[in-house]
Amino acid sequence: MQKTKLWLIVAIILAIIVVSVSLVFLYTDPQNNGSDGKFVTVIDDDGTEVPINSVPQRIVSLAPSITEVLFAVGAGDQVVGVTDYCDYPYDFAEWIAEGKMSSIGSYWQPAIEPIIALEPDLVIASGGGASDEAASKLRNMGYTVIVLNPQTINDVLGNLVTVGKATGHADEATAIVADLNTRISTVTNKVAGVTDKPKVYIEISDDPLMSVGPTSYISDLVTLTGGINIFDDAATAYPVIGSESVIIKNPDIILSSYTAINSFKARPGWSSITAVTNTQIYNIGHDSTYSRPGPRSINALDELSQIFHPEIFGTA
Repeated sequence: MQKTKLWLIVAIILAIIVVSVSLVFLYTDPQNNGSDGKFVTVIDDDGTEVPINSVPQRIVSLAPSITEVLFAVGAGDQVVGVTDYCDYPYDFAEWIAEGKMSSIGSYWQPAIEPIIALEPDLVIASGGGASDEAASKLRNMGYTVIVLNPQTINDVLGNLVTVGKATGHADEATAIVADLNTRISTVTNKVAGVTDKPKVYIEISDDPLMSVGPTSYISDLVTLTGGINIFDDAATAYPVIGSESVIIKNPDIILSSYTAINSFKARPGWSSITAVTNTQIYNIGHDSTYSRPGPRSINALDELSQIFHPEIFGTA
């Protein structure tokens, strides 16, 4: 009888230990979905493991695209600081003027003093040179920093998941990504069998002349919608190019961020380019859906699919 009681006690103790260990693993496992925002670890686009020990309540965004991601996943009420260029989904300049939000200044190489003054428990920075220096300084000072640097649409979706986990909105982020994936599939499935793909030149600056390379998410937009980026062989994301190279590559379509459409016809030698001859020049600088890698990038995907393949998407 005593042996039976002893084994029963031992069994109960072992059961308690197993349950306790399981609970600890649940809340410290990096794969925990972060629905409650507690004890999760995310890996940012720099490859850094960032532990999130509690739901962040004072988040500072260092880029307009990041602000859009934060508000998209439902973390808007936790944001206390944005850049002067953040204008979606709200007029943040108006919020700042009314004292409802604080500005940290420019998104490009931002000063860290305004960020520190907001006492953030999470800073989300933009990679690719925009705020790398600020992110590094803040990390060295002990601040929790996530760096986002998406180069493809899949990276954009991954950023939504990362931010959702880090801010306690994993479920909302998952739902958004599922919806966006459906919209992406609608486009990619329709262009999957296309053999006649237009050659596309994307101009993001005319002084100096600059386009996009294969590691730019804008180039990924072109590929996904059944186009060919004529500078998909460039060594950088945003190469400076020569006028002659555009003429030689002879694009069928030109996408222009800021250049006046009529100015292309006035450029020496450009009148021979197919896109110029057929007036297939489109302004993609009319809003920020192209320039900001965020949830609205899918709107750009829809628009490009109609430009490239009107015979498929009903705009011919």
